[in-house]
Amino acid sequence: MKLTEMHFSEAQPVESYGAGFFKIGGQRVEGGMLVANESVQSWAGYEEIESLLALQGRVDVIFVGTGAEITHLPADMRQKIEQAGMGIEVMNSPSACRTYNVLAAEGRRVALAALPV
Repeated sequence: MKLTEMHFSEAQPVESYGAGFFKIGGQRVEGGMLVANESVQSWAGYEEIESLLALQGRVDVIFVGTGAEITHLPADMRQKIEQAGMGIEVMNSPSACRTYNVLAAEGRRVALAALPV
């Protein structure tokens, strides 16, 4: 699905997503991904919490896209992120991508960690 065109100053937008991939700033990422400011990298999922904790001080909220359906995060993952002073919002990946794009276009300090649909 192609997302609506917006203007971004520093953040990399999620341009589209599909079965097993995301397209961010012209770059196709297979599997899960993490995007924050100008950085885009693969993300292995809930087991890879260290890459999320490394965002401390750079972002205020991390949106977590759980794939096609919304699921709960492991309690210890949520607790560690909140203890690091960051908010965490969980939604399905399509909603997380759209929400991230809107807030990133507004210049907010947000990140997106998402699993593919």
